[in-house]
Amino acid sequence: MRLTRRGKIAAISSAAAAVVLILGFFLLTGGTTAFKATQSSSPSPAPTQDSNLTSPFTGERIKSLGPELIFKIDNVPQARPPTGLTKADIVYLLPVDGGLSRIFAVFSSRIPPIVGPVRSSRQEDIKLLRQFGTPAFAFSGAQPHLLPVVEHARIVDLYAGIVSGYFRDLNRVEPYNLYANTRQLLAEAPHASRARDIGFRFGPAPAGGKPTRSYSVSYPAAAFMFRWSAADHRWLVWMDGSPAYAAQGGQLGGPTVVVQYVRVTLSPYRELGIRPPYANTVGSGNAVVLRNGRAYDVRWSRPDADGGTTFTLPSGKRMTFARGQVWVVFGYGRGSTA
Repeated sequence: MRLTRRGKIAAISSAAAAVVLILGFFLLTGGTTAFKATQSSSPSPAPTQDSNLTSPFTGERIKSLGPELIFKIDNVPQARPPTGLTKADIVYLLPVDGGLSRIFAVFSSRIPPIVGPVRSSRQEDIKLLRQFGTPAFAFSGAQPHLLPVVEHARIVDLYAGIVSGYFRDLNRVEPYNLYANTRQLLAEAPHASRARDIGFRFGPAPAGGKPTRSYSVSYPAAAFMFRWSAADHRWLVWMDGSPAYAAQGGQLGGPTVVVQYVRVTLSPYRELGIRPPYANTVGSGNAVVLRNGRAYDVRWSRPDADGGTTFTLPSGKRMTFARGQVWVVFGYGRGSTA
């Protein structure tokens, strides 16, 4: 079939538009595309076991490096208590719209059967995810313009709209009732990357630090307090003035809490017409590390989104964490405009 001159121009214009769209996704997502969870090629072989192996996320002994399964979990009062969070290696607290918070939970060493309530992603997740390689990322959705960007990030895409393994708990009110069966999700994600060094160092407590019984962090509509429990050897968590409990029982907390002060600006991806906060986790700034009943002033540095974050004492030595679950709270730091 012969094309007219106008037809040729239209065909060339359409091709150029497609190239521009592809390049746009390439730049936004760091030049990689999400693995679709349904792809049929064989999974990566499991690593050999090492009796001296420790988790790069907790510093604890492990038999092998497990796959990285990361969840976005709701953290408003209606969504509490969370399910499965006590098994997370790392618990991040991030600011979201309305002055509230949301949880970004990293599982690898121990993966519970059920996790939730699962909620939607935000723009800041994209750069936070990149330090983990190609993790499996479980989330309920995202703002319409943001959703394709998240799905084309360097992740194994476990968006609830395209994979199985999610269910609603009819004893809870929607949207705070979406839960995930981790066995099913892991079956959908054979290519998820395994735990890797993201900058954490574990070992004995360094000299110095200030004796501290409690430490507080707040967002416009959310408040957190961490109280040292010598009996439990960990920092117990309070949220919005009340003890934060797990669905399985017991108070949430960990032996190490990092309060990382970052520059919080505004995301262009509006939520209900309002630009939500965006925590910039690439760069450098001040932080406070809580361990063994003491608070240490440190500097954090993450020059590149593909790399982890280092925490350095005033002496120039790396700050060591206590072994076990690590909590990281992104506080409003210098230069914040949100």
